[in-house]
Amino acid sequence: MPDPRAAPHERISEIKRKAEAGPVIFQNSFRPFFLAAGVWATLAVPFWLMSYADILVLPAGIDGHLWHQHEMLFGFASAAIAGFILTAIPNWTGGLPVSGWRLAMLVTLWLAGRGGSLIASDIGPMAAAVLDLSFLTVLVGVIARELISGRNWRNLPVLVLISLFTCGNWLVHFELTGHGATAQIGIRLSIFILSVLVAVIGGRIVPSFTRNWLTRRGAEELPAPMGRFDVFALAALVIFVVFQVATPNYFLTPYLALIAGGLHGFRLVRWKGWAVRAEPLMWALHLGYAWLALALILIGLSGLSDAVPVTAAIHALTVGAFGTMILAVMTRASLGHTGRELAATRGTMAIFILVTTAAIARVAAPFLGNQDLTAFWISGLAWTAAYGLFTVLYYPILAISDER
Repeated sequence: MPDPRAAPHERISEIKRKAEAGPVIFQNSFRPFFLAAGVWATLAVPFWLMSYADILVLPAGIDGHLWHQHEMLFGFASAAIAGFILTAIPNWTGGLPVSGWRLAMLVTLWLAGRGGSLIASDIGPMAAAVLDLSFLTVLVGVIARELISGRNWRNLPVLVLISLFTCGNWLVHFELTGHGATAQIGIRLSIFILSVLVAVIGGRIVPSFTRNWLTRRGAEELPAPMGRFDVFALAALVIFVVFQVATPNYFLTPYLALIAGGLHGFRLVRWKGWAVRAEPLMWALHLGYAWLALALILIGLSGLSDAVPVTAAIHALTVGAFGTMILAVMTRASLGHTGRELAATRGTMAIFILVTTAAIARVAAPFLGNQDLTAFWISGLAWTAAYGLFTVLYYPILAISDER
């Protein structure tokens, strides 16, 4: 522990020194959590595919579909969220990053949750709930402490969104522990809260990174700055999400989805994505946001016509928007925060192609009749290859050193 009697700058220097003296992977939050997201995305989908095909039997008492939904949200996505948010907070507040043993403890909680989800039948649903809920609940506390102590009120909406996302996990475990039929509303809440988080964070980083990339190349046509239209588009999305979570079958809900999808599609056009087509690290961000707009439109259409299956719409959001945006952010942040050149290698390009293949195949599957199972497996294998390749290529960057 640093000496509490030391001057503030001396305490800060001591904390930094101890963090840098430890394992590289625990020096920055993005390192273990991006790696964890990559590993779990690589393992969880094949696990689900094999259980779906009765090749692998899940532990007794675990519903395969609910396990798949839960682990992709509260295992995979929560790790990516933690890595990004905890890395961004020092830039927002000017404070020190979470590192060293504190970061290791958070990672341990995440790992405990994954283990608990697999051995729930052995340890009981209550113990599994405690293990799983600890990570996100503590994460919310850490984020709240950092934002409030740094008086960073501008980013309190991010804290609210992550808190609601965490509430979704609590609702899942309320059902698993026998306290009511709340699992599906918990899953629905967390999926659509995550869509708002993508819109909020994406609305900051996509135009900002695009503007920086174009400015360095002397471009005159730049993305539109944040303004009233963006606020209006976000408000429309929030209104839709409230209706979708609370009353998904209400007659207005599909129309609200269509409005939100149209507004966010136009929002994306204002960011001049075609101007960055030469750099995969850039266009992948735009592609991820495009999936968000398309998913909202498909959700609206699925509520108005049986011609658009709801599973296609939801997977446009989860595999398309979430899967693509998370990879786009993790690759760029991993390179940028370790001082590497912000340019995609052939391997990174392959990652983006594979996750796009996974999204297209999964969205197309319900439309393909007798070929739906083939598309389903193509999607799962392409997803596994995308995140497996990310894990292999970015492991040295995240876990070994900053030497280039």
